[in-house]
Amino acid sequence: MKKTLVLAGLISLSPLLRSQPDAHYWQQAVDYKMQVDLNPENHRFSGKQKLTYYNNSPDTLKVLFYHLYFNAFQPNSMMDVRSRNLPDPDKRVGGRIEKLGKDEQGEQEVISLNLNGTACFFENHQTLLKVLLPSPILPGDTALLEMEFRGQVPVQIRRSGRDNKEGVDYTMTQWYPKMAAYDADGWHADPYVAREYYAPFGTFEVDITLPSQYRVAATGTLQNFANYWQEESREEDLILYNLIESEEKTRSWKFRAENVHDFAWAADPEYLHEAQEFDKDLMLHFFYLEDNKENWHRLPRYTQQFFKEMNQRFGGYAYPQFSVIQGGDGGMEYPMCTMLKGTGNIAGLVGVTVHEGAHNWYYGMIGSNENSYPWMDEGFTTFAEEEVLNAMAREPKVNPHAGAFSNHSYLARQGDFFEPLSTPADYFSTNMAYGINSYSRGSLFLVQLRYIIGEETFNKTMLDFFKAWQFKHPKPSDMLRSMERASGLQLDWFYHNWVETTKTIDYGFKEINGKKQGTEIVLEKLGEMPMPLRIKITLKEGIEQRYYIPTASQMGAPDEEGWQVLSPWPWTHPEYEAFLPVNFKDIAKIEIDPEGFMADVNRTNNTYPHEEGE
Repeated sequence: MKKTLVLAGLISLSPLLRSQPDAHYWQQAVDYKMQVDLNPENHRFSGKQKLTYYNNSPDTLKVLFYHLYFNAFQPNSMMDVRSRNLPDPDKRVGGRIEKLGKDEQGEQEVISLNLNGTACFFENHQTLLKVLLPSPILPGDTALLEMEFRGQVPVQIRRSGRDNKEGVDYTMTQWYPKMAAYDADGWHADPYVAREYYAPFGTFEVDITLPSQYRVAATGTLQNFANYWQEESREEDLILYNLIESEEKTRSWKFRAENVHDFAWAADPEYLHEAQEFDKDLMLHFFYLEDNKENWHRLPRYTQQFFKEMNQRFGGYAYPQFSVIQGGDGGMEYPMCTMLKGTGNIAGLVGVTVHEGAHNWYYGMIGSNENSYPWMDEGFTTFAEEEVLNAMAREPKVNPHAGAFSNHSYLARQGDFFEPLSTPADYFSTNMAYGINSYSRGSLFLVQLRYIIGEETFNKTMLDFFKAWQFKHPKPSDMLRSMERASGLQLDWFYHNWVETTKTIDYGFKEINGKKQGTEIVLEKLGEMPMPLRIKITLKEGIEQRYYIPTASQMGAPDEEGWQVLSPWPWTHPEYEAFLPVNFKDIAKIEIDPEGFMADVNRTNNTYPHEEGE
């Protein structure tokens, strides 16, 4: 009954939410119950999984797919070969997989699988399992899949693994056979080559059995918390916990999480555990090794600031806990937690925590397809990270996205290495192109939309979008339609140019002439991508005037106080003339986009008179 109510909430159509999915939207759902037993002596594990699968689609399913991620950490896997053939491989991977010994490799093997009590036939395809069902799962049906599986934890290479360089014993991410996503585009049986994930939302109940001395951090809430942890000391509102010892050789840790699409955990006998209450509905947890205590002890207060800013700007965090965990090979997001390096200075630690924490909005609660649209995940997260870190700074910047603009301009100069944003994550020809596109240009997708439709409308729409698509799987068109409905503008032209092509923006002043009753400006469009222009005139007496020139394709202009709207500029026209009722002799400066929020790749011609150094 609980699942039925949750799904009904997912597809309800509230008239209050302008960004709501249409009446034909559907999504699959899953409930996992898993028990796993890990042996640290040989790094092998065995497990059982009961998966309840809800087919909310209009389709009859005759096959299923599971991900077997650990199999990527074997010599000659797709991840291994791809890494060794890239011109700029990820240094964390490089050629390391090829050199793994048999006892260092990753392994995931399904021993048995039944559908509603009947054995299934299945085929292994490296990091994928194809399941031929003994009977189809009809539209609206609920199916029970029961599985036994086993595996081996690889030496830490990328995201998952054991014995990382900082001494963390286990980072257990992508550790279980995971149901692939099925949506209106069919199955997303993407092999694990390097990038990230896409999966249905559901409930996870996970029992983890380890030797008793191990301390475990995970997605979800620890059931019967008082059986595992006791308060050792308290410094104001920061609590230091210690593990309650057990006389048993092994101990099972039981976690539960609702409305998540993955489950991650980490374990080490030497974890220190601190916690702090954010509010009555959210507890923040921190797990780290003693060597990093000085910085990690300072991290909770910055994490508090982060959650306050994110909740206000992008929507309320929906889960009862969040854990910052030392583990992995850098920073990586998982539902209700992050795995990150423990070393470095406090500024770096805060920066990574903010980025990975923001992923719990864009990835965690809004589950877009990271393989098809990596920029919706990394880009939106980077945008939020830069906005929030700037709000947390002692001296906030006018434009916190300057680094993203610089990266975009750099990539635009790289010729054939400049691939369109629409390239699927694993198919970029270089890691550089993937990184700049997904993070920087993905962030600038939102920065440009804010520039086009105006800050007030943009900010409200981001909150509306979050409310409407929480625990769902939006596509780029869903974000675009949200912005169109809120602003009243047409935005397809922006999407096609910014996402599907490598066309760049470049505008400048060609001529500025004084006339009897004002000033004539002649602007030129030097890049191929059209954009509206925001122009500021500063008079010698200090008064400022602001003008907005729409591109004709947007069919209108934002209604913003303080801006005078001029006639639209068709993208087919290389030049644009405007007459402004301003005495030429009174003008001190004229600027195109003075704050630098438009992704103009050449700003040297954006100011009149020309300034030295530009």
